[in-house]
Amino acid sequence: MAAAAPLSPAARAPPGGVAGRAPVAARAEGAEGLFVVLGAGLAAASHPLLYVKLLVQVGHEPLPPTVGRNVLGRKVLYLPGFFTYARHIVEVDGKRGLFRGLTPRLISSTLSTITRGSVKKAFPLEDMEHVSNKDDVKTSLRKVVKETSHEMMMQCVSRVVSHPLHVISMRCMVQFVGREVKYSGVFSAIGRIFKEEGILGFFVGLVPHILGDVIFLWCCNLLAHFINTYAVDDNFSQASVIRSYTKFVMGIAVSMLTYPFLLVGDLMAVNNCGLRAGLPPYAPAFTSWIHCWRYLSAQGQLFRGSSLLFRRAPVPAACFPID
Repeated sequence: MAAAAPLSPAARAPPGGVAGRAPVAARAEGAEGLFVVLGAGLAAASHPLLYVKLLVQVGHEPLPPTVGRNVLGRKVLYLPGFFTYARHIVEVDGKRGLFRGLTPRLISSTLSTITRGSVKKAFPLEDMEHVSNKDDVKTSLRKVVKETSHEMMMQCVSRVVSHPLHVISMRCMVQFVGREVKYSGVFSAIGRIFKEEGILGFFVGLVPHILGDVIFLWCCNLLAHFINTYAVDDNFSQASVIRSYTKFVMGIAVSMLTYPFLLVGDLMAVNNCGLRAGLPPYAPAFTSWIHCWRYLSAQGQLFRGSSLLFRRAPVPAACFPID
């Protein structure tokens, strides 16, 4: 009987070995591509909302307020909401005007997603210990700290990589205020910023953005952990359901507290760059993001643009006659 032919290395490889890793890698690349497409689609769909928010953040109010009544029946002045403001942009620039600055934002979103994926590959999640209900308090807290540190690293790296395109996108959008065309394309904007401001011009407003991201991550994760550990009783039948939503609810609450960092970062990105929206009377030339923070705090405007539906105009009550 003839001797059996020796098996090839691929045939001898155990499950999950050389032959098993290829499909896994392919699935990982496919998932990363899907995340890039979904991120770009979400950025495009939400762009009009971000556009209006930015114009409100810089203090551009082209439409007069209207008189309305609050829940107590008292007369108050309301500034235009998102839909009214968006309609004004369409009247001025057409429907395409709602997507001013979209191209650099899509590039920024793509860079952010790819960077996060690269960091995950360099520091695989498989090496991380996930929190389990069977862990004791000290062990679970250690795991939460480790996971949050990993998230923080990914967020900070992706923020640094994508921030230059974020700056370009912000400046393209605020050109609506002064009807400028200084930043008309991605490559021309890169050349102009580098010529006028140097390499640091691409990173204006980066520090408050990173601080806001870091504070958000730690507060959200730690608060959710402590609530799930000490406030949710394991004997309660819906305990697992409540725990699954805790982090989401904490994210909404903490995002409101960290909003001033987002506002200051966006204002610094357009401040004193030669555009009308970054110059007086909209804002002075800030020397640092701390100067910007103090200025907004003194004006009571640290949450300007946080709401786009019911925006009350800051006017004295004596402006309205008593019914």
